[in-house]
Order: sequence, then structure tokens, then C-alpha cells
Amino acid sequence: MILYTDVLKKIGKNIRIERIRHGWSQEQFAEIANVHTNYIGKIERGEQNLTLKSLVSLINILEIPIAEILK
Repeated sequence: MILYTDVLKKIGKNIRIERIRHGWSQEQFAEIANVHTNYIGKIERGEQNLTLKSLVSLINILEIPIAEILK
């Protein structure tokens, strides 16, 4: 069985990996994404529920396919 919390943590971990790969701090990524730094931190820790719209926006900024975020 797949747990919702596990999915959020996996998405957050992969967003963090991609953000770091781009060489961005959380603050820089938040500015590019036009969101608050705390929001990025919560996403990366798997504490923030993302809307599909927000998820697509972030992966477009990170230039990765959606399938990569769930690996």
C-alpha cells in the first residue's frame, strides 16, 4: 500500500535534488517560483500538500519530466 505521506516525502526529496542540481538555494528557487521560502522548505520536507498546478509549475522551472519527480 502506498501512503500519502510517503509520496509527499518522495516528491519533496526529488525537488530538493533537482534544485541543488541547478545550484539554487531555497531562497533563490522560491524567488524564481514566486513563492515563499517557507513553502519550498515544507515541500522539500514532505510537509506541504501540493496542488497539481503548483507541482507542474515547479517541475517546469526545474525542467524535469513529471515522471522524474516520482522516482
